[in-house]
Amino acid sequence: MALRGVKLVISDAHEGLKAAASKVLKTSRQRCRVHFIRNAQAHAGKGQRQAAFAMINTIFVQDTAEAASMQWRSVADQLRPKFPKLAAMMDDAEHEVLTFMTFSKAHRTHIHSTNPLERLNAEVKRRTNVIGIVPTMAPSSAWSAP
Repeated sequence: MALRGVKLVISDAHEGLKAAASKVLKTSRQRCRVHFIRNAQAHAGKGQRQAAFAMINTIFVQDTAEAASMQWRSVADQLRPKFPKLAAMMDDAEHEVLTFMTFSKAHRTHIHSTNPLERLNAEVKRRTNVIGIVPTMAPSSAWSAP
């Protein structure tokens, strides 16, 4: 069975995932906004991370893709004198991080990040650790320890 009708792949900046989204699924890719912000904050000094975070977040409250793109460039230009590596990273990542803005506003909160999926995986792991066993599909026994 193959995935069909995929309109967007959301991932971190992993080169293999980027290539697969483009070549195999032939779809656009959204770089996880949360992962991008974590990477961006690493380029700011410890005492200036909150300010950089606040500036970057002004991008994501824009109503349109065009407004977000304009704000992105403005923020990158404001950060450039003090944080040239961060500004360069922003120059390279704009289209990857703002892809979700081309979708309807109602969907944006669900597709800007991989965090909902990561949260689900963490919850499954937490619950299976508490239970200690997971049912198998083997016909010989309904329940068995892994």
